[in-house]
Amino acid sequence: MARYFVTGGAGFIGSNYTRRLLDQGHEVTNFDALTYAGVPATVTELNEYPDHTFVHGDIGDAAAVSEVIVGHDVVVHFAAESHVDRSIEGPTGFVRTNVLGTAVLLDQAMKADVPKFVHVSTDEVYGSIPHGAPSEAAPLNPSSPYSSSKAGSDLLVLSYWATHGYPVVVTRCTNNYGPYQFPEKVIPLFVTNLLEDVPVPVYGDGSAQRDWLHVDDHCRAIEYIVDSGAPGEIYNIGADAQLSNMELTNRIIAAMDKSDDLIEFVEDRPGHDMRYAVDSSKIRALGWAPMSTFDERLEETVAWYADRSDWWRPLKAGS
Repeated sequence: MARYFVTGGAGFIGSNYTRRLLDQGHEVTNFDALTYAGVPATVTELNEYPDHTFVHGDIGDAAAVSEVIVGHDVVVHFAAESHVDRSIEGPTGFVRTNVLGTAVLLDQAMKADVPKFVHVSTDEVYGSIPHGAPSEAAPLNPSSPYSSSKAGSDLLVLSYWATHGYPVVVTRCTNNYGPYQFPEKVIPLFVTNLLEDVPVPVYGDGSAQRDWLHVDDHCRAIEYIVDSGAPGEIYNIGADAQLSNMELTNRIIAAMDKSDDLIEFVEDRPGHDMRYAVDSSKIRALGWAPMSTFDERLEETVAWYADRSDWWRPLKAGS
């Protein structure tokens, strides 16, 4: 069994990945600053595992990172500010965490001789894709402060392989959904609104498209990369399951047996990317593929939020 240093393990994808590692018998140091999207209730659940160690810390704090990172086998770096709308309203925090924080973490991981560093990024760094699906060699064309900060962190991570030979890997995944996702994101926002018969806000005419991957499949993909990913490489992770926002809304409403009257069209987001997509053939060549379809896991996701109002209601009240 291995020792993992997971940043952002109180957040959505990071907590699902941490739970998966613990179920497999690995040791996990969960390093998280517990900003608004890092959920203490999630940490409480993870603390039931004897091999889980939570450290409340900021990845931008070199002293805090250096104190605990030594002796780990892998760093998996999820910690990031990730909400596009928030980045438009306040971009500097995104640069501070996503770029400067990553720089500090990288430097400390290399100094501690951690043998592998996996940086979890996003398909949004490629920008809006009118047609087709970009490979890992495609130029970066981010269009929001969030995606720009992630593109910057990607390049910084890859520079450590080019400059120092430090074994880093970058992943770029499409939109995720599943349990423990902060309810400002579209699927948990819509599901929890509909559970309370509150209207769901659809940007513009709902024509923007996203590729939806269940968080479990994303976590499995990271496992493949930790085990078989080549240092200095980028791996796109996608489901090839694209839906327009309107199609997504209709499927959620149908799954919950709610009325179309609860759809509310709102002013579009500034600079809204109309379509995301990635070519994930490179990771599929390692043997990975999604294990389930969107509709199969949507019903399960709706059921989780219906059962776990104790988890999401305080978050919506607080936000």
